[in-house]
Amino acid sequence: MSVTMIQTHQRLWIILPCFIALFAVTITCAPAAGSFLLLLLCCMALLWKIKIENRSISSLLAQYAAVKAVCWLGNRQRNKLEKDTQDVHRVQEETLLKRLRKHSDTVYGKLYDFGSIKDTETFRQRHPVTGYDHYEKYVERMAKGEQKVLISEKPLILAMTSGTSGSSRMLLSTRDTNTDFFLQGVTVCLDAMSRAFPGTNCLQKTLKLFYSPLFRQSEAGIPIGPNSSTPASSRHMLHLYTTPAPVYQVLNESDALYLHLLFGLKDRNLGTLESNFCSTVFYAFRALQEHWKDLVVDVEVGRINSGLNLKADVRCALEKLMKPDPMRATELTAQFEKGFEGIALRLWPKLHLVLAVDSGSNQIYGEMLRHNYCKDVPFYSPFYAATEGLIGVNLWPLQESRQYLLCPRSMFCEFIPEEDLDLEQPKTLLIEQLQEGHNYELLVTNASGLFRYRIGDVVKVVGFHNQCPKVEFQYRRGQMLSVRGEKVSESLFLRALKRTLTLWPGSRLIDYSCVESGILGNASGISQPHYLVFVELKGVRNLSEEQRYKLDHCLQEDSDIYRSFRMKGSIGPMRVQLVRDGTFQELKDRMMAFSSVSSNTFKMQRVIRRREFADFLLQRAFS
Repeated sequence: MSVTMIQTHQRLWIILPCFIALFAVTITCAPAAGSFLLLLLCCMALLWKIKIENRSISSLLAQYAAVKAVCWLGNRQRNKLEKDTQDVHRVQEETLLKRLRKHSDTVYGKLYDFGSIKDTETFRQRHPVTGYDHYEKYVERMAKGEQKVLISEKPLILAMTSGTSGSSRMLLSTRDTNTDFFLQGVTVCLDAMSRAFPGTNCLQKTLKLFYSPLFRQSEAGIPIGPNSSTPASSRHMLHLYTTPAPVYQVLNESDALYLHLLFGLKDRNLGTLESNFCSTVFYAFRALQEHWKDLVVDVEVGRINSGLNLKADVRCALEKLMKPDPMRATELTAQFEKGFEGIALRLWPKLHLVLAVDSGSNQIYGEMLRHNYCKDVPFYSPFYAATEGLIGVNLWPLQESRQYLLCPRSMFCEFIPEEDLDLEQPKTLLIEQLQEGHNYELLVTNASGLFRYRIGDVVKVVGFHNQCPKVEFQYRRGQMLSVRGEKVSESLFLRALKRTLTLWPGSRLIDYSCVESGILGNASGISQPHYLVFVELKGVRNLSEEQRYKLDHCLQEDSDIYRSFRMKGSIGPMRVQLVRDGTFQELKDRMMAFSSVSSNTFKMQRVIRRREFADFLLQRAFS
């Protein structure tokens, strides 16, 4: 289908509601005219059915209705947000008091007398700054079925955090958390996306890469698992995606990914690639590069690969959706044989966007996609969110730096200045007291039982939208390298690594993680504390000692404190280890199995704290 044809369809769909309304009036007032309009609508429907490949009229109508409804809601919520940013102190206090009133009759609410708190200052004086240990016993009581302990209602799920900076933690997730995320996050970001990328309003499907996680049950029968976007939580939107519903019954991730790719490849008119994180998109393209020949054969003969471990009913349902398509298979083969640089646009010429978070630990995956597989495709990183709830939205999709406007009605936020991070009960600042150019750790009071809670994220204020701060994610406190108290953040180390890559000719980064030498004991080599850096590269089979030292040198140039410790000999030279191809995919699988974290929420740990994962990387090192 040509671009002109898609634009024509857009115009026709704008006309369609007018015809329907006109038909409703005329069928009553003038039956003959109503019959004529009905015939005209049927002809239009037949024309579209012929012209739009592999799409039924019901599918198109459903997508049209969903897009229009979300666009209307997004515009409405965007206007609310704009108004809120003009008086953030009032909005934040309203948000806080609403949370406290709702939970005032709980065991926890009575302990801190939430019912008597009438303003922000009283709350901050009465309630301490908290970490996870403060809540663990309350969460356990609710998991066993005890009511009104920490929150006033029964939690929807017991949400497991991604465990990026340590062990995975169990938090409560409520209906309010999900509602806030959808209304204040999803709809607002879709409005911003629609304005910045008008092509996404076309009636094209999306290849959304997400998986059905395994949930277990608490003693009280409450589901335990991730609270991120899943097929089950998105069941009303599945008709917008290329992946058919039976695929979401496939629990083996590699088999499910194969099927995601298969049905995505069948649709030449694909409009968007979407996932929670860019890492998922990146590893999907790696899988595509490995399995493209099998996928093309499946498209050509119209079958589901016999090597996939599928239940009989799932296989049968999927086989019915497959039809031989030798023309598409020939087209795909021609593009794959040209190589994988810029493959996304060559497979899907009408692709408008990659929709996935590419900030924080996902920054390197976004950059690798833009420079290789998804060259010349725009990217939009819509949210800044965590298991605790929605934190910010990106209203500037076309801006290269990922800046998020804090959502003043989602959570009540406080901020710890970076110089006070090590204090147990630091003084905090309110949202209207922040200064541009400064770094702060976030504290949140959310809708699901966390009060003045340190989530561990450090952000930089890069500007203001009306009175509301715009922030860039900097690092996780638990993901800092520190063998002598030097505190090298993830963002600082990544900047040095990216500079070093330019000094390793022909190299392309796949993934990396660091280990502090104390984790490995004698296996780390030299006695001085130092960093071990495990790097998976393409295009380079070995590095000389001089080349390896360049990373240590770049970090010294970027960090005065690190250089000081190196010059004094308090920290030994960095050891750079190359690991075998596929190592970080295997590490991801091991980490997920260990923590029961879903692939939908997984983030690679940049600083490895567990000995077994460090040992695994050491075993996979070949140079």
